[in-house]
Amino acid sequence: MNGHGDLAGRGVLVTRPAAQADDLCRLIDAAGGHAIRFPTIAIEPTADAGAAALLADAWDLLYFVSPNAVEQALALVPDGRWSRVNWVAAVGRGTARVLAAAGRAPDLVPSDRYESEALLAMPELADMRGRRVLIVRGEGGRALFAETLTARGAEVRFAEVYRRVRPAADPAPLLARWSEDVHLVMATSDEVLLNLVEMLGPAGRERLLATPLVVIAERTEQTARGVGFRAVRVAERAEDAAIVQALCELAGAHGK
Repeated sequence: MNGHGDLAGRGVLVTRPAAQADDLCRLIDAAGGHAIRFPTIAIEPTADAGAAALLADAWDLLYFVSPNAVEQALALVPDGRWSRVNWVAAVGRGTARVLAAAGRAPDLVPSDRYESEALLAMPELADMRGRRVLIVRGEGGRALFAETLTARGAEVRFAEVYRRVRPAADPAPLLARWSEDVHLVMATSDEVLLNLVEMLGPAGRERLLATPLVVIAERTEQTARGVGFRAVRVAERAEDAAIVQALCELAGAHGK
């Protein structure tokens, strides 16, 4: 990274699921930081007996909300070409890469901010009358995409192929060295952030809220400020490089 992208030895608390943190941690280290892994979400497959049948059916639009959605769907229906689907949509580039690697690059990917709102703004989804849509997601995902497409005339179903659980972890070793080790925090969703608050508990609350935070959506920024975070920055995109850039900007604005 250039002179404007230097973490200068700062420790970054990485809250991603353990299996999905490697690339981000490498970028943090390459930017001169120190990645501290503390996953606040773990991914488990669901026991939804109907998900495999839904995934094998014919759809006008198949929408994957995350890389987890793709990976867990492929565990149920290994043919990743989705030959009975007219359009495949991905929430962002990370999800698109997993789809492409499985054999079907998505037809629709937002080019700006990667979230459901950006996908809904694409002209291809303006008129959904008579279209069949399957949303592949985790249990209890956001309702906005489904509600909006239903209002535009679509028949919408869900294949809930994974669940997010809060890992068991002892925060005491992390809290004991917080002021020395942790200078920045990142969180990629409201659930990731709120789990972190719960896992650190009352003993860690004030230290956490005083630590600059990077998120990837305005709604999570609002959640963070509601909880009491004082310094929050929204990354330009939901991509590792953009997250690291936002971390670098915060590092430049806040001394150790």
